[in-house]
Amino acid sequence: MTQSSSPISGVAERYAGSLFDLALEAGAVAKVEADLGRFAVLLDGSADLDRLIKSPVFSGEDQERAISAIADKAKITGLAGNFLRLVARNRRLFALPGMIKAFRQIAAEHRGETSAEVTSAHALTAAQETELKSALKSVAGKDVAISVAVDPSLLGGLIVKMGSRQIDTSLKTKLNSLKLALKEVG
Repeated sequence: MTQSSSPISGVAERYAGSLFDLALEAGAVAKVEADLGRFAVLLDGSADLDRLIKSPVFSGEDQERAISAIADKAKITGLAGNFLRLVARNRRLFALPGMIKAFRQIAAEHRGETSAEVTSAHALTAAQETELKSALKSVAGKDVAISVAVDPSLLGGLIVKMGSRQIDTSLKTKLNSLKLALKEVG
């Protein structure tokens, strides 16, 4: 695992590493990864939940109660459910997105895969995901686990982050580049 100078990523990596060790010992890595993925989808889709985890205004008890209720409703149980409650109790919810990302990276490395974050203007079909995984495998030389986020502001195309590499084919970036080029000419 690479060490980072950011305190948030350091916290995220430590928590994710500990959760991975427990999940591996329990033979529950896939279940924990799936549960965390479901929570990440909830987080991406809710401004209120995002505010809850980032705002210092809420008390630890309020955060823990809210996270517990959300986990119960989403049927996120076992290690992942307990992990979410512990993170809330320890006042570390602000680092939760980084923890989920770090857990996915550790799990992918353990499976002999590399991981990639994909941002798309719209949800990808199963066929598109398969095609993308295949294309990324040819670049990386090994299987690639992808996590897909949707950002309609991209207008079209994809942004793929894999390790230190970023491939940006989004229409938004292309239009911004064109706008900049036109300003330089004029």
